[in-house]
Amino acid sequence: MAAKLRRFTLLAFLGLFILFLYGPTLTITLLSFQGPDGGLTFPMNGVSLHWFARLFETQAVGDFGGSLRRSFGLATMVMSTTVIISLAAGMAFRRRFYGAGAVFTLTVASLIIPSILVSLGVGLLFSALSFDPSWYSSAFGAQLTWTLPFGLLIMFAVFNRFNRAWEEAARDQGATPWQAFWHVVLPIIAPSVIGIALFGFTLSYDEFARTLLTAGSSNTLPLEIFGMTTSVTTPVLYALGTLTTGFSFLLILGTLLVVRVLAARRR
Repeated sequence: MAAKLRRFTLLAFLGLFILFLYGPTLTITLLSFQGPDGGLTFPMNGVSLHWFARLFETQAVGDFGGSLRRSFGLATMVMSTTVIISLAAGMAFRRRFYGAGAVFTLTVASLIIPSILVSLGVGLLFSALSFDPSWYSSAFGAQLTWTLPFGLLIMFAVFNRFNRAWEEAARDQGATPWQAFWHVVLPIIAPSVIGIALFGFTLSYDEFARTLLTAGSSNTLPLEIFGMTTSVTTPVLYALGTLTTGFSFLLILGTLLVVRVLAARRR
């Protein structure tokens, strides 16, 4: 009886936590489907897709299409760079080299620096060099200080458990270092590499603080949403939140599907 009570209590606590975590998102999703006369609070006034149609009207939300394209392009750049550098660093750190500790410390140290200070520092650096801050240059560099440490930590954890006997067996069979990496190492660590890619994309896609002072005159999607909160007082803001949340879930589900396919192929 006591065991069942504890289990019920833990499940109830878990349910409340999930409700607390996703309740606001569910509320925004419901309010985004209001009719043309709907407001920002309950009760709902009709049901329609009116605010989703208004979402793509420039006069309603500003440059939503442009900000979405910039965020997607920036997230793709950050994701690709994070994967390449993290994978290369993980391979390099498999053998100790002079200055390895300092390089690791400097890389991870960016996690403890307040994001807004990183954004300010990168923006000032570009201004001092007479370069105009933009989403594809200064914001790109600022966001890498956020995504690279996560990628490196994941790669270090993966290679710390990696059985090098598989790689050595390939070398014994006459494989070159590149062939051993491409045909043995990379397929084994592929799920972790995909995880780093997902980390890099999602961390960049919704990053606000490190983009605030480095994006220049062209807003990314988080900056556009922030601007909408001060100027848009209609459920069109909720429609934007619903679309971006749906896109995030689709991205995660797609990534999990790829990981399962890779795991099935390995079996």
